Amino acid sequence: MYVCLCKGVTDGQIREAVREGACTVRELGARLGVATCCGRCASHARIVLDEALNAAVRKANRGAACPAVYAGAF
Repeated sequence: MYVCLCKGVTDGQIREAVREGACTVRELGARLGVATCCGRCASHARIVLDEALNAAVRKANRGAACPAVYAGAF
């Protein structure tokens, strides 16, 4: 889905930028141009950014718990 019509940026591109290390709307603006023109997309870009960051944290937490179980830490 398009998030920024001015720059033609999709939610998938925002999620990819988060996987590559972006963690603020300002960083998305520098990488993708999001919220650098009219600014109407900033709030939706923030929602997609937050969802992607939360998903990354959940994934990292799942991965961190598994090795401890198999290593006999419990």
